Amino acid sequence: MSLAQTYLQKILLSSVYDVAKVTPLSGLKKLSARLNCPVYLKREDMQPVHSFKLRGAYNRISQLSTEELAKGVVCASAGNHAQGVAMSANAKGIDAVIVMPETTPEIKVDAVRRLGGNVVLHGQAFDQANAHAQHLSAEEGRVYIAPFDDVAVIAGQGTVAQEMLQQQRDIEVVFVPVGGGGLIAGIAAYYKAVMPQVKIIGVEPEDAACLKAALDAGKPVELPQVGLFADGVAVKRIGKAPFEVAKRYVDDVVTVSSDEICAAVKDIFEDTRAIAEPAGALSLAGLKKYQQQYQLKGPVAAVLSGANVNFHSLRYVSERCELGEQKEAVLAVKIPEKPGSFLRFCQLLNSRAMTEFNYRFSSRDSAMVFAGIRLASGQTELDSIIEALETEGFTVQDLTNDEMAKLHVRYMVGGQPPVPIQERIISFEFPEHPGALLKFLSTLQSQWNISLFHYRNHGAAFGRVLAGFEVTDADAVPFSRFLTELGFVYHDETTNPAYQLFLNNGN
Repeated sequence: MSLAQTYLQKILLSSVYDVAKVTPLSGLKKLSARLNCPVYLKREDMQPVHSFKLRGAYNRISQLSTEELAKGVVCASAGNHAQGVAMSANAKGIDAVIVMPETTPEIKVDAVRRLGGNVVLHGQAFDQANAHAQHLSAEEGRVYIAPFDDVAVIAGQGTVAQEMLQQQRDIEVVFVPVGGGGLIAGIAAYYKAVMPQVKIIGVEPEDAACLKAALDAGKPVELPQVGLFADGVAVKRIGKAPFEVAKRYVDDVVTVSSDEICAAVKDIFEDTRAIAEPAGALSLAGLKKYQQQYQLKGPVAAVLSGANVNFHSLRYVSERCELGEQKEAVLAVKIPEKPGSFLRFCQLLNSRAMTEFNYRFSSRDSAMVFAGIRLASGQTELDSIIEALETEGFTVQDLTNDEMAKLHVRYMVGGQPPVPIQERIISFEFPEHPGALLKFLSTLQSQWNISLFHYRNHGAAFGRVLAGFEVTDADAVPFSRFLTELGFVYHDETTNPAYQLFLNNGN
């Protein structure tokens, strides 16, 4: 019996419908017309906990012995797995301890408590919470419910594919979001056992592609760090059991940017009026990117894996979705500092809508303009705009794909120091919660003077900061050691073109 057939048997015998529901496979009419291909969306956002995680959690708990049920369960999660375990345990009438990082937003903690979970806040990040959950499992005899690296969990998630096949038998390609790999393993195993001709495509964020890294290496590997925007799939290492399935049955992996995910959130809203969380819209972003390259005839489907979105993070999604659709471009343009330059610049844009325009006098000879421009025909139109500007003698830098420019610099234009300084520019990410910025600032206190600082709260589960430090060449080694010891995810942005154009003063 093949691995796929083994999982097929477990999927068919899984018991998820005591708590989970059969979710619709909805056609996306607007997007289908735009992509010239029938597109379907598996609506796991319509589960009682607004995520597919309920399936795997309940299937695992339902297989516990009477003795194990009496001792209760424990898991670690700050997201959808926590709610799935809490609801499943409540349905079985057993005790569940959910260990969540101390930085978890109160809205998520309250959601787990409402579902009957006993929340224990421990540690500043998931790894610490997870270690504590496993400690409680060993100390109290509770069964640890893994989020993805468990055969019963994978089988529970595989019921998604079982429903999809019953709902639409002619689907040719299925796009699945990948975090730890439980969902794609279950879906891939089911389809390859029943309809092996159906392609299974995994979709990952560019900055959290643990399955792609594992496939390239031939084994699970740990990423040094992962981006946190799509926090539901921010996993450093693919699960061992999911990888055994994925390496056999996943046909391809697509990676997408945060902007492309935001565009997919908008697509889902425009067709269904549902608001997906970033990880939930991930697979549709991959579908669109794959379709652009291969021009599939379809039908094709994507799994909307969840909709537990923080409402305040939607302003970030709104800002970025046009960039993800190639309907907006961000340019840095150097123009002569003389009468008529602005007018000529605007004339060359030929009445195109401006989404943003930042300018500050910086020298007698020239000025830098930070401009957002709305596009109708994507990259082709952008190329013609840049060519027209450069033909007229303007110097143009395309910042459309420059994350630092879009996240920080656009709000800081004109902020150059009065004199040249030796400066290192570092971007940081840290868990967001009340008091997090103050704690971050307190941690930064050091022998290096902070020369630049920008923070913007956009309602996500993480904060992003751009900071400048006065660091001499002689202090490069101790400064690098200082950054490592801080313990935050960071990137050196000193050579970033947006910084060099707008915030640097000749150093």
